[in-house]
Amino acid sequence: MPLFTFNNIKLSGMACAVPKNKVTTESFKGLFGEEEVDKFMLMTGVTETRRTSEHQTASDLGYTAASALLNYKNIDRNEIGALVFGTSSPDYRRPASAFVIHKRLGLSVESAVFDISLGCSSMLYGLQVVASMMNSSDISKAILIVGDTATKTTNPEDRASIMLVGEASVAVLLEKVEGCEPITSLVRSDGTGYRYLIVPGGGYRNLNASHEVEICADGNKRSLHNSFMQGTSVFTFTISDIPRAIKDFWNLTNTTVDNYDCFAFHQANLYILKQIAKKLKIPLEKVPLSLVKYGNTSGASQVITLCDAYGNCEGETIKTLLCGFGVGLSWGVSSVVLNTSDIMPIIEDDTYFEEGVINSVSDL
Repeated sequence: MPLFTFNNIKLSGMACAVPKNKVTTESFKGLFGEEEVDKFMLMTGVTETRRTSEHQTASDLGYTAASALLNYKNIDRNEIGALVFGTSSPDYRRPASAFVIHKRLGLSVESAVFDISLGCSSMLYGLQVVASMMNSSDISKAILIVGDTATKTTNPEDRASIMLVGEASVAVLLEKVEGCEPITSLVRSDGTGYRYLIVPGGGYRNLNASHEVEICADGNKRSLHNSFMQGTSVFTFTISDIPRAIKDFWNLTNTTVDNYDCFAFHQANLYILKQIAKKLKIPLEKVPLSLVKYGNTSGASQVITLCDAYGNCEGETIKTLLCGFGVGLSWGVSSVVLNTSDIMPIIEDDTYFEEGVINSVSDL
């Protein structure tokens, strides 16, 4: 199985950016009814989310987080040897959005730059990709950016998703540091679940899919250009495969729940997180939550959770278990040692890359 161990590579900085625009869950009572919304809040724990404007993208938030992080850590941008962006919400069909961020950050041409097309597992897979590149090259510093703007493909009347999904991007700085604690990770995939979380239209298999909104089997309105989730299948996957993967990771690394100070899980919803913690006998006080204020922020959710919990703390060392799971299906577990002084508070930002808005061929 894919088990990775990276020596002398450290997660030496974390930053997160969210839009300023808050959307409260209470505000949906006029659309879905008081009883429905109260039930949703009780099950998911989400009381508000953040929403981007029309032209603001995940790469905009990623740029904000990465720029702030490089400044905070006083890193010369010419030292960054790789920039990887994990997203399922790119700016364009082509080129990769990582190139837009590369331009805006002013990084060297002597750097490797590309996107990873993943969602809620982007952080876990991204860590393996970036650390592997560093492990086999002379790259001493790299940036991993992860983010999504899922509401842009969510039907505004889809009660299963529109109150749940939030928007954010995060940036992580990886550095070669002799003698630091290793990064150890496990990743898994199951392509039989490719339809469980899907936007069917707009890709090259169904480029001209109809935009007609229909009533789906679960009673929600969607077009082929909206996000679809097979809720029962996703739920079964999360409460069975995820605890199993974490137990396997503990066995392979000879660790237990007691070896970790913090469990930064993908913020799927409160009920799922409680089920996972219960199955693994993890004390809930070790499982910080960000979904209450920011919702399900896809692959950014582990880092936004850490920024929310530790962004204003004095420096202390915490052994952290990261876990991400979702679209693909894909999931992963990673053990990292962090210093809380390297974790920045959450940044709010509404700016976007105006040059990147192309409304006419004359703009090119």
